[in-house]
Formats: sequence, C-alpha cells, structure tokens
Amino acid sequence: MQHGGGASWGEVEGETVQFTEGMGGPRTGQSAPLDMAALLAPAEPSKIVCVGRNYLDHIRELGNDTGDLPTEPGIFLKGPNTLAEPGGTVDAPDWSDNFHFEGELALVIGTRAQGLTPENALAAVAGYTCGLDLTARDRQKTDLQWFRAKAADRFCPLGPWLETELDPADLRVQTRVNGDTLQDSRTSLMIFDVPAILAYVTRFVTLEPGDVVLTGTPSGVGPLKSGDTVEVEVEGIGVLVTQIG
Repeated sequence: MQHGGGASWGEVEGETVQFTEGMGGPRTGQSAPLDMAALLAPAEPSKIVCVGRNYLDHIRELGNDTGDLPTEPGIFLKGPNTLAEPGGTVDAPDWSDNFHFEGELALVIGTRAQGLTPENALAAVAGYTCGLDLTARDRQKTDLQWFRAKAADRFCPLGPWLETELDPADLRVQTRVNGDTLQDSRTSLMIFDVPAILAYVTRFVTLEPGDVVLTGTPSGVGPLKSGDTVEVEVEGIGVLVTQIG
C-alpha cells in the first residue's frame, strides 16, 4: 500500500493498517487508518504464472473443446509490468478491437518453492487475492507467445489485498461489468486445482516469494470498452475494482 510517500506492506485489522517489514514480516509498530492508505497490487513478483483453459465451460465457449480434456495445465506468463492496483484505471488498448476481461482466483507465493507436491503445495502460499487477466483477444490469435495479448502494461490488476486464512478448494468467483454479473462459477470446477497447479509449475520453474499464480477463468468472458467498470469478486477475499479508460 501507498502511505506517506512510500510503498509498505501491512496487515489490515478492522479499519486500521498495521505496517510490517515486508510481506508477512513482523510488525513495525506503525499504523494508519485504512482509508488513508492507497492499496497497491499485493505482490512483488519476478514473474506471473498463468493457467489457461482451466474450466471446461470456458474451453467450450472459446471453441477449443474439439478433443479430450487437457492432461496438464496450459501455462503462459505475464511480466511484473502487467500489475495494476485495485481501484485503478487501465486504458483500453488502441491496438486491439476485442479487449476482454477474465476474472479469476490469484495466489501469491510466500516462500521459495521448487518441486512441490500436491500434499505440501499450499504451505508455499502467502495468501490469495482477486485477479483480472486482461486480454486482447484478437491479438491472442496472432501472437506467437500471446505477448501483446496478455502481457501488455497493466494487463493484470490484483487486489484488493491478500487473504491468508483461506481454503481455495471451493470458492465462488464472479465478474461483473457495469453491475451485470457475467461470470459466476466455483474453483471446485477447475480442471486442475491449486495444489496440482503449484506442483506442476514447480517441476520446471522455481517460484520466488512475491510471485503470482493465476488459476484460470470460467466461462462468461467478453469485451470491454472505455468507461466500463469491472468487478472481480472471490468468496472470502473481497472485490477488485478496475476502471477501463
């Protein structure tokens, strides 16, 4: 969060923020009213690992259900440049004619993680938050690695904060655009659950503290335009609000 001219980590206690020494660190003894602190994306990633096509209904709506279900998670990357703060504005790109929202559960890594198993994977998670995977759908069809489509500046709003006491197995995930609910599903319907995702990713890539993992989006994705308000709500966490400029 932004307070007093600098960025700090903290723990929310009611209407007060207790500042800490880094993510999950000890408290510094300083505090501030929550309404006086501007929330930032609750992560400091070296990389953002994303899972694509992790809900069957989303696979079907994109016309990708021509064969068997995926046997392993489909992974792509976003860079730290894609982070955007909760309540912030993301400009609709002038180089895309089909700019889409994808709301999902996101998690932030708390400890260096390599070779995780489904049994121990959740112990590596610092907390959970709401993620908005913004996508230039037309460029997704032409980019070799979805570079512009997924990884342009501010294409990954996160927030509003990390929830550290949460079971990710069966959470309601909703996305609203201008108040209309367009996505409404549960994490129990993911093809690969959070432990399976983390075990798979850390077979190949070491996850560092502060790294982000996006777990995939359900059906209902659709276009955005300037002036829209997007809300991603994950049960037990809160609501991430993003304005489209």
